[in-house]
Amino acid sequence: MSKSYISASLRRIVGDRANGCCEYCLIPEALSLSSHHVDHVIAEKHGDHTNSDNLALSCSLCNQAKGSDIASIDPNTGETVRLYNPRKDTWTNHFSLQVDSGLIQTQTPIGLVTVKLLRINRPESIRVRQIYCQSKAMTYKLPTPYDFSC
Repeated sequence: MSKSYISASLRRIVGDRANGCCEYCLIPEALSLSSHHVDHVIAEKHGDHTNSDNLALSCSLCNQAKGSDIASIDPNTGETVRLYNPRKDTWTNHFSLQVDSGLIQTQTPIGLVTVKLLRINRPESIRVRQIYCQSKAMTYKLPTPYDFSC
C-alpha cells in the first residue's frame, strides 16, 4: 500500500502515457473487469518516491502479483534478477507478443522473471490479448518506446 496520495492529474499522466494498457502484460483497461492501478515500479518502502518517473499503469492481476517486489530468482540460473522497469526499460528488449496466440515470450532473464512472477501468461490473459489483437476493433498502440501495434 502506498504511503503517498496519487493525485488525479498524476493518475491521468500515467494512464495516458500507457495508452490505457497495463505496462507489464499489455491488457487494455477497457477490456478488464476492474480498473487498472497506478503502480509504484519501486515501492516507497524500498526508498523510491511517488512521481511519474516511478509510476506505471498496471492491471489488477499484475499489480497484485508484483506487490512491492523488485526482483525474483531466475529459474535457469538461480541468480537474483531485477524485474522489468517500465520507466527505464524498453518492453520489446525483454518481451515479444505473439499476436496470433496472445502469448508474451521472453527475450532476457529480466523478461523471464517478470513473466513468471507476475504470471503474465495466465490462460485468460493470453486469450484477452489474442482476441484484442485479432479483432482489429481498436488500434493497439503502445506508448513510446514500445512502438508495437497489432
